[in-house]
Amino acid sequence: MSLLKVAGTKLVDEKGEEIILRGAGLGGWMNMENFISGYPGCEFQIRAALAETIGAEKSEFFFDKFLEYFFQESDAKFFSNLGLNCIRLPFNYHHFEDDMNPRVLKKSGFKHLDRVIDLCAQYNIYTILDLHTAPGGQNTDWHSDHGGHIANFWNHKDFQDRTIWLWEELAAHYKGNKWIAGYNPLNEPTDPYHTRVIDFYDRVYNAIRAVDSEHALFFDGNTFASDFSHFGDWHKKWENTAYSIHDYSTFGFPAAPEDYVGTESQQRRLRRSYEKKREWMDERGLCVWNGEWGPVYARKQYEGEATEKINEVRYHVLKDQLAIYNKDRLSWSIWLYKDIGFQGMVYVSTKSAYMTKFADFLAKKHRLAIDAWGADVSAVQHVYQPLINHVLEEIPEKFRDLYPAPVWKLSDRVGRLARNILVAEFLVKEWASHFVGMDESQLDDLAKSFVFEECEKREGLNKILTDNATLVKEA
Repeated sequence: MSLLKVAGTKLVDEKGEEIILRGAGLGGWMNMENFISGYPGCEFQIRAALAETIGAEKSEFFFDKFLEYFFQESDAKFFSNLGLNCIRLPFNYHHFEDDMNPRVLKKSGFKHLDRVIDLCAQYNIYTILDLHTAPGGQNTDWHSDHGGHIANFWNHKDFQDRTIWLWEELAAHYKGNKWIAGYNPLNEPTDPYHTRVIDFYDRVYNAIRAVDSEHALFFDGNTFASDFSHFGDWHKKWENTAYSIHDYSTFGFPAAPEDYVGTESQQRRLRRSYEKKREWMDERGLCVWNGEWGPVYARKQYEGEATEKINEVRYHVLKDQLAIYNKDRLSWSIWLYKDIGFQGMVYVSTKSAYMTKFADFLAKKHRLAIDAWGADVSAVQHVYQPLINHVLEEIPEKFRDLYPAPVWKLSDRVGRLARNILVAEFLVKEWASHFVGMDESQLDDLAKSFVFEECEKREGLNKILTDNATLVKEA
């Protein structure tokens, strides 16, 4: 067995045979996210709050156990049995470097990453390493873990230099590992000038290639992996490189423009959104990887009797997207493998210690629409609409489209700053207060809620993924 390579529009093995990677992202694990595990705000905020509330030692114990239980051999076996062959591994740079001690490698960061890569290899599952959070924040959202809405990664060269350094360390560590399909150097960049992202990609390409000349690279498009329109002829400098889109459809979310029933016009909208993202690659005969996609799902504790009906619609969207992908023999990684019940293939049981303890808090979070991802704002729109109206009345239309518009509409911007940053910040210590008085045994039980054996499976989703996991080889 040898490392996978990019050959034209395809990924191939050492025999030159096409390999189609189909799997999921292990989101919420080494890069925690609020909607995935139920906290408010950003990961750095809850880690600091929990250390302050119960002490650094207990806090570190809980988070380490969380990482341990989140993905184990039973998860790898289940994943493989579904017929899936690749897991994207998002990670946070904080595991490998402290902001107050930059460019000093924390070897402890490899503890769980190595463990999961090795587990996956045992079950013939490829992995793709995804730097989901870079110093300063490479995008405007919560999942780059910087606590604001300005992507300062692009404004300070030192943040970029530190990221280059980290990839040199990672490439040296994983060089020659045949079960790593490649490196995804930067998740969902949002560079408002559209040029710095290309300059950075060229730098990180050369830095990695100086250490590891063999692993494939997967470069996300700008503006949340949707836009390659400024990339020009740069691909000619980058060998063994694929290009990553993230193909979420609004039809798969609570704020869908209309009920999805699969009409010709709706399917055309699905196709056009997807085709527009990959247009630059298709014009040049380049390899495309869909690094994130997938609907979110209703939950009985919130949507009640409408849950099953809503989820059937979401499965319809899923199937129609897969029909498009299958025609193009597209490699993909659905978002996501495991969470607390909103999007995961596997999810924490509502009867678990974690979900029981946080049930009321999670209901409050849902009502206040504290998380941006798939938010239902119906209970709080009356609070924020006056602010939206104020901007509409006072700011001329030509000045309202601030980047990353049009991906962010005005309502999205107000929601990010007012709900997902401001109000969420006030809930961080409330979340941490739930841990007060717990000993290590109780903390262990809480973290163990995420272990595979204690979780539920989203059977409808998993069957659809299995049905589309493999394609017949081309003649």
